[in-house]
Amino acid sequence: MKKSLIKVAICYDFDGTLAPGNMQEYGFMKTLKTTPKSFWKKSDTLSATQFADKNLCYMYLMYEEAKAKHISFRKEDLANFGKDIPLFPGVDTWFKRINAYAKKNGIELQHFLLSSGLKEIVAGCPISKEFTKIYANSFMYDANGVPFWPAQIVNYTTKTQYLYRINKGCLDELDISVNEKMPHEQRAIPFEQMLYIGDGLTDVPCMATLRNSNGCAIAVYRPHTKQGSRYAEKLLAQERVNNIAPADYSEGSKMDEIIKAWLRKIKAEHDLRA
Repeated sequence: MKKSLIKVAICYDFDGTLAPGNMQEYGFMKTLKTTPKSFWKKSDTLSATQFADKNLCYMYLMYEEAKAKHISFRKEDLANFGKDIPLFPGVDTWFKRINAYAKKNGIELQHFLLSSGLKEIVAGCPISKEFTKIYANSFMYDANGVPFWPAQIVNYTTKTQYLYRINKGCLDELDISVNEKMPHEQRAIPFEQMLYIGDGLTDVPCMATLRNSNGCAIAVYRPHTKQGSRYAEKLLAQERVNNIAPADYSEGSKMDEIIKAWLRKIKAEHDLRA
């Protein structure tokens, strides 16, 4: 009788985790001919003066700034902004390599993105097809593909809801059955078979949730930067993550070795329970 594969999920932040900087700072800001410092200052000021969610403010500002400068801002334009986002080392081949390694260990590996960036920009990124589901901020659009209102907002606290969606197999954002009680043995992917990779404060609730539920959390930092590593070390000292590593996903990197070891651990624990 053929053995069923062990279901495992890796959840990722995007900005600062899979790619340096923020996704809006590449195609969009270059087209807008503005600097990240100028744009984010305006966005933060709007958030503070209006007591508004920072995600809503940057989405509003993107729309208004594009309109003021007569820049096309349709759904397809946002996807085009994602095409040339630089990725950290090894990310472009990471998914194929780690999926193959997982399968050799009897594991069915799924990847999920939990981002406070824009889903439409991620959709244009070459790695978008690697994710089972992308959870991120998004717009509603009119018949011409022009945004007119936010559709979904994913901030640092709402990110945790998606861990439960993955855990229970209720992946649709509108599926309210995620709130119903479900026995542990019926859950699609147990928390102890989930891993979260992130780099900043907005990732801490997800990191802590999985670490405290016997899952795994990794804090990453930009390679060759002392400031980033210090923050990751702080999270490790505070017991909010299990491991830290540079954001390098190349074969043989620290990240590669940590995750492979974690997959082997899951396989071993599964075999001991069998």
